[in-house]
Amino acid sequence: QVQLVESGGGLVQAGGSLRLSCAASGRTFKTYPMAWFRQAPGEEREFVAGINFSGGRIYYADSVKGRFTISRDNVKNMVYLQMNSLKPEDTAVYYCAADTAHGYGIVGRSQREYDYWGQGTQVTVSS
Repeated sequence: QVQLVESGGGLVQAGGSLRLSCAASGRTFKTYPMAWFRQAPGEEREFVAGINFSGGRIYYADSVKGRFTISRDNVKNMVYLQMNSLKPEDTAVYYCAADTAHGYGIVGRSQREYDYWGQGTQVTVSS
């Protein structure tokens, strides 16, 4: 059983920055991939960034590449999403997700590959 709790969302002006954090429970955190997804009103949930168990492989959606940075701390059981140069189109609820079923496997980009989710944190970027 894994519990994920996100924090760090808020309201920011375009061009600003936010850092999202995700605290994970469980002793096996360092063995599985983690990812961030987001869902804007009226839109489907979409992949934002993913990181493998060691942090050695990282993937980004094209829309955030060069602006967002995902990282993890396997000692603190934390995953982070540093978001810079924010745009109004980044406005969404951001979710942290864990893929415990595939263990040391590759980082998936589909929400169907993730079996644990946080409650989400709202990010609003004003123009």
